[in-house]
Amino acid sequence: MGELKDLLQFTPNGLYCPQADVYIDPWTPVNKAIITHAHSDHARSGNLHYLSHRLSAPIMKHRLGADIQVQTVDYAQPININGVKVSLHPAGHVIGSAQVRLEYQGLIVVVSGDYKMTDDQLSTPFEPVPCHTFVTESTFGLPIYRWMAQDKLYHQMQSWVADNKRKNRTSVFIAYSLGKAQRVMKALEGVGKIYVHKSIGNINELFEQNGIKLPNYEVINEDTNLKSLSGEIVIFPPALEGTTLMKKIPNAAIAACSGWMQVRGNRRWKSLDSGFAISDHADWPGLLSAISQCGCEQVFVTHGYTATFSRYLNENGLSAAEVQTKFGEEHDEITTIDQIKSE
Repeated sequence: MGELKDLLQFTPNGLYCPQADVYIDPWTPVNKAIITHAHSDHARSGNLHYLSHRLSAPIMKHRLGADIQVQTVDYAQPININGVKVSLHPAGHVIGSAQVRLEYQGLIVVVSGDYKMTDDQLSTPFEPVPCHTFVTESTFGLPIYRWMAQDKLYHQMQSWVADNKRKNRTSVFIAYSLGKAQRVMKALEGVGKIYVHKSIGNINELFEQNGIKLPNYEVINEDTNLKSLSGEIVIFPPALEGTTLMKKIPNAAIAACSGWMQVRGNRRWKSLDSGFAISDHADWPGLLSAISQCGCEQVFVTHGYTATFSRYLNENGLSAAEVQTKFGEEHDEITTIDQIKSE
């Protein structure tokens, strides 16, 4: 059997496969990069060549530039890179998100990227990939993080909108433009008219171009009469929270959508009216389930509660070690107002 050092090394540039001479979600520009998904803390600019799932490529080109060189594959479509069998498998995080499977001389390593176990009906659901070594995130790697059943959570969001409507208040949801915003739309389908900021509308178009049906919505732009939104549903990206534009929304009731809302509540975002613990990451039971299902012998724990989670795994019969990475926590997009304006 091959040796781990041939398939996986942790370097200043990021996760590296020496045998294939390729990085996975590198933090600095490299020659060849495999990208797990299109969030900006994983898909960064400056790489010469990218490999991703075909559904990630349009979003990467939208964000990183239309001229980037991207090779695309479907899930479970293997390619050979210098003797390493490389394939991508569903991670369930956002559209096109993938776990990276590396196989060389009988040794199998899976780099999960970000993932969640709940089927959001927008991204391809997570599929466990048998392996010897598994690299997992731990964004919510504490026992206190246990997500509410999706249908119950969606019902709470719908009830909040209905209550706001009775009070003639506009329901404003703060949600990242890739993944979270579309889940909020899905949760509120049929509840009321949905308006989204144009940065979200741009991403929605890419979903729809790839055959993913979204609820009906209208895009807020410079010509939108904001007073007409009273009592309706509005979705904005986090970078616009507290801006003049948001303050112009009439009778706004503002809710943040993030896994952090489960325990941090309104402390993380000031002047909120509500918060919903809707996350595109696995919770504590989900992380443990993913590791169990892949049947691995060794785990490397990345971004999040790495020390706590790796210690728990070691105490419960698995060989685990923490690895420092430069990925985000749940703010998968490092989106600024200037970036939003450019869209």
